Amino acid sequence: MLRASARPVTTVSFVGGADVDLTGIDIPDGAEPRVTKLSLIGGVSLGVRPDVAVKVHGIRLGGVEDDGPSEPGGPTVRVDAWGLLGGVTVTRG
Repeated sequence: MLRASARPVTTVSFVGGADVDLTGIDIPDGAEPRVTKLSLIGGVSLGVRPDVAVKVHGIRLGGVEDDGPSEPGGPTVRVDAWGLLGGVTVTRG
């Protein structure tokens, strides 16, 4: 599990996904932290606070599992997921 800060996070692997935990970071107003995942096979498991919206971009064969923020008005995290296979799973806690 990678515990990240509000700065950009990049993970690169041939085979394998990324587990990124952003639940404990303070995201300043107007900031949009970015997580970039590059791999042939492997997805992203992203942990965020309940009020955080997640925007997913990139090209991959795999879906996005995200129920959306449970509290309005929170910050946004951008995920750029590039690869052949692998989805993006967002968990809130």
